[in-house]
Amino acid sequence: MKQFYGMDTYVQSVGVKNDLEIDGFSIAVCQELNVELSRHRSRSFDEMEEWGEDLSSFDLVVALSPASQRRALELTRFYHIEVEYWPILDPTGLGDSRESKLDSYRQARDQIIARLHEHWGQPTQSPS
Repeated sequence: MKQFYGMDTYVQSVGVKNDLEIDGFSIAVCQELNVELSRHRSRSFDEMEEWGEDLSSFDLVVALSPASQRRALELTRFYHIEVEYWPILDPTGLGDSRESKLDSYRQARDQIIARLHEHWGQPTQSPS
């Protein structure tokens, strides 16, 4: 989101659970677009709230899995926050070789990019 639309929109990456480390294949395929994920750390919805992020300050939650959609709907039921589910390929566990695994992750990355463009229009910035 930040790579294509700049820093004018406040964006947070949150998951159902905290896996701490970002998947190396995700890092690799995002690096192809100059998106740096190696220093990124995932956090859960619960951690986000514990760290002082108020869900009511968000306008939209984009869920990429049925589990995250359920959790987002549960957490936002008292707020006027839109929750969208984007059914994106889960590349974990797919592919037999490094290259086939990377292809699966690229496919997921490209699906997310297509949904970003569909929702927010053409990027205001091009990947560096």
